[in-house]
Amino acid sequence: MPGTRRPPRALLTLAAVLAGGAAVVGATVLTSGAPKRSDEPLATTAGLERLHKLPPVTDKIFAWDAAQARSAEAQRRYAIDCMADKGFRYAPKATPPAGADEDARPRPFGLETPPSATTPTPPEAGETPPKPGSPEASPAFGKALFGDEAKRVTVKGTAGMSVSRPGNGCLADAEIRMLGDGRPRWLQVQIELFEGQEQARAAVEKDPDFQSATGRWRQCMDRAGFPAQRDPETLLQTLPDQKARLKGRDVLKSDLRCKSETGYLTVAYTRLAAMQEQWLKRNPAVTKDWTSLLARQDKAAREVLAAKS
Repeated sequence: MPGTRRPPRALLTLAAVLAGGAAVVGATVLTSGAPKRSDEPLATTAGLERLHKLPPVTDKIFAWDAAQARSAEAQRRYAIDCMADKGFRYAPKATPPAGADEDARPRPFGLETPPSATTPTPPEAGETPPKPGSPEASPAFGKALFGDEAKRVTVKGTAGMSVSRPGNGCLADAEIRMLGDGRPRWLQVQIELFEGQEQARAAVEKDPDFQSATGRWRQCMDRAGFPAQRDPETLLQTLPDQKARLKGRDVLKSDLRCKSETGYLTVAYTRLAAMQEQWLKRNPAVTKDWTSLLARQDKAAREVLAAKS
């Protein structure tokens, strides 16, 4: 908003995304129009999920469809066999099924559902650390899986972000089996998508429809007795933990009510989707390379899985 500077936000879960495949989703063209004055249809989980899937760049990053799950499972099995050939037992976690992990998508516009009064469910445990003294805890195991530290591959995006991945070892071999010489470009495309997501979010702040929706939300919060609240995204930052959020439930209830009455979330996600669509149009090579490399990856994944069935 004019005169308002949003705090910097990390690019979410990039390392996890880069470790596996990704889905291709057709871009949705969205144009500016008269904003809805109510988000009442979004009272259901399905309604919110439809909004979360509108932004096409975010959908490319976080969607987990059959092709992505197939690629991840092929890489998993390839790495297991690769490690076995080197004399090690490698037992990574099972590949999530297609459609899993939808909650990984960012929520860039603040609270969307009431915070739970119950203790949050602890996150699923990761892989069990190897026992000290076991072969899996040895430097040789790590080198076989992750390769040589000096041979790691660093790939950069167009806006300065970079990521490092194994250059050799079984994890690298599994990725190379999927992508061949397209692996560096595949990693770069995903970095560029994360950069595009951030650029589009910044562009939304200057969008007249979004500014108008935020203005209506502020007026609603003023009437509710919370004139100090100026930004829905940062509201939760004033209530840093669960206990504080429960004590501040009146402001949170007002936040959700005002979002619903003013159609804030519908406008916000629709305009974010439009900004992301514009970014994809300005960067056509991203979609072109994404599509061709995903097709290469899926073809290889089917071959690997067929050979092991």
